[in-house]
Amino acid sequence: MTVNNAVNVMAGSFILVTLILAHVTGQADLSKLSWLWGTAFIGLNLFQMGFTGFCPAKAVFKAMGLKDSEGSGNSSCCG
Repeated sequence: MTVNNAVNVMAGSFILVTLILAHVTGQADLSKLSWLWGTAFIGLNLFQMGFTGFCPAKAVFKAMGLKDSEGSGNSSCCG
């Protein structure tokens, strides 16, 4: 696992844990449709990207014709 992958796993984990804690303490109601589900989606994507290297946003931007930064041999959205 690379440093970028570990950062993605950590960031995704913190996002998901804080959402769960907010739900458990009654500060956020995740049983209703809300914008917080977007945050959960981002957290899950960061978490899975740390293990798989696949970034959905990167795939979309590549399909739009954007190029990778030079010298970037990794598949991380952060690098």
